[in-house]
Amino acid sequence: MSRFEYSFLTTLQQHAKTSPETKAAQRLLYHSYRSLIATGNIPALHETGYRVFSQFEEDGKLLFIFAALGVATGTFVDIGAADGINSNCANLALNFNWCGVFIEGDAARVQRGEAFYRQHPDTWAYPPKFVHAVITRENINDILKATHVPQDVDLMSIDIDGNDYWVWDAIDCITPKVVIIETHVEFGRRSIVVPYDKNYVYPGKHPDYHGASPAAMVKLANKKGYRLVGANDYGFNTIYVRKGLGEQILPEVSVESVLTHPRNLDRAALFEPIKDWEYIEV
Repeated sequence: MSRFEYSFLTTLQQHAKTSPETKAAQRLLYHSYRSLIATGNIPALHETGYRVFSQFEEDGKLLFIFAALGVATGTFVDIGAADGINSNCANLALNFNWCGVFIEGDAARVQRGEAFYRQHPDTWAYPPKFVHAVITRENINDILKATHVPQDVDLMSIDIDGNDYWVWDAIDCITPKVVIIETHVEFGRRSIVVPYDKNYVYPGKHPDYHGASPAAMVKLANKKGYRLVGANDYGFNTIYVRKGLGEQILPEVSVESVLTHPRNLDRAALFEPIKDWEYIEV
């Protein structure tokens, strides 16, 4: 396939993701969820996944969660957003008119994302903001305050391939309704975190030596006032809802329930070479 053919097909795919048909189908699904919830016929979160812009099936699960919370058009902050296109927040921005902020440490990705949203017919008039910054636990609150992320922001996504746990732990200027954050299923059921390293850059001294286990992240979430409601099918992108919101529709689930995919057995083998390295038990 030539470079021109690849570019043409990619453009067609991007247009299909925000076509009137795609928008109408997703909005109809949102209202269908609202009707089902009103009558007590509540789908299980794990049955609602699909992918439009997200890397896996997070788009569908987030749509159901926000239908459960009654949030049709909201706000987001994506920390570690890359170009903001292959993002947990892109579908909401492009197909549901959400406003938000993408934060990314790679300048080239920021430029690519800014160009995409500035030119896209759904966002050109008021594109999401992009912030070029390498995130640390020391600077995250200042960055969020400077970009005027709402204190009650609807969705926060964190995926920085490293200090995700420590950055969420440090955030105290916002209390999102929903948080989706990457964990390290390679660490298995242990409640462990790789020590904080302000200067960490993936892949570090070993590509699997970073981050926190799902069990450790759940403990952090509980401490901050959140409950685990699900994850992507592979179990590493864990999803939390603030306690007191949608409790009956989005019940708390166990860590074990989101780690059932057979892929995790293969991933656990990757822990062997680094199992005796330094970890913090939480």
